[in-house]
Amino acid sequence: MPRTAALADPEAMARHLEATGNYRVLRRLEPRPVLSPWTLTMKRAGEKIGVILDTETTGLDASTDEIIELGMVMFTYDANGIGDVVSVFSRLREPARPISPQITRITGITDEMVTGKTIDPAEVAAFVAPADLVIAHNAKFDRPFCERFAPGFADKPWACSVAEVDWSELGFEGAKLTYLVGQCGLFHNGHRAVDDCHALLEVLAFETATGATGFSRLVASAERRCCRIFAVGSPFELKDVLKARGYRWNDGNDGRPKSWWTEVDEAAFAEECRFLREEIYRHDWEPLSQWLTAAERYKG
Repeated sequence: MPRTAALADPEAMARHLEATGNYRVLRRLEPRPVLSPWTLTMKRAGEKIGVILDTETTGLDASTDEIIELGMVMFTYDANGIGDVVSVFSRLREPARPISPQITRITGITDEMVTGKTIDPAEVAAFVAPADLVIAHNAKFDRPFCERFAPGFADKPWACSVAEVDWSELGFEGAKLTYLVGQCGLFHNGHRAVDDCHALLEVLAFETATGATGFSRLVASAERRCCRIFAVGSPFELKDVLKARGYRWNDGNDGRPKSWWTEVDEAAFAEECRFLREEIYRHDWEPLSQWLTAAERYKG
């Protein structure tokens, strides 16, 4: 293509730069159009409803901090993957206390932006009611906030696109949303709730060189059970071994055992028990375990 023609067309220019092998061009992520009009009566046989959500909050503790922004993108899916975006929800909310400068730096949300803004819990509950699966990029963070804020979340199956997708196996480096978006050849306005929802939808739909998608892996994971294993009475001197393997400490204040614990996929249960028997307890040992479905995972 003549150089002048490439300069006249931004996309042609991008392709020209990429063809040199010296440049990698990122395209702006354009949210998918919302299919309208659409109602539940338009669902086809075998079609399900997914909701991707993201929260921005005043802090990390769902028992004391508050949601200041909630974004949700509803879409259809079936055995072939993601279908149409059918609805979008985006609201800001004024918290009881001023937003800290640190949270403003992270989210870009200021007190002025949320003054007088509210989110109706009933409206949120009505939005998620049709969902067959709720997806968050860090479900163990978002689910407790959402369950505390509005009805309708507690009984829904949840899936986490951080914990339940092996992104490295799919050819990605890291699981942070910004990295994933960039490796799909895109960029977006990160850290605003609904923008992150649109971005995650595209990342999940992205078809890798093997033909696999993060979404197909996520749905398969959500259909399997996982097991929460408590290493009760494990030797103190081996705590760093457990921590290095991904175990977390629970102080017992939530009613669960005071111990190190982890969650593993159903297929990994036997291997995790072997590790604990041979590397930690060093004798025959029966695990204290709790089996969880997608409706129970990531609860606070």
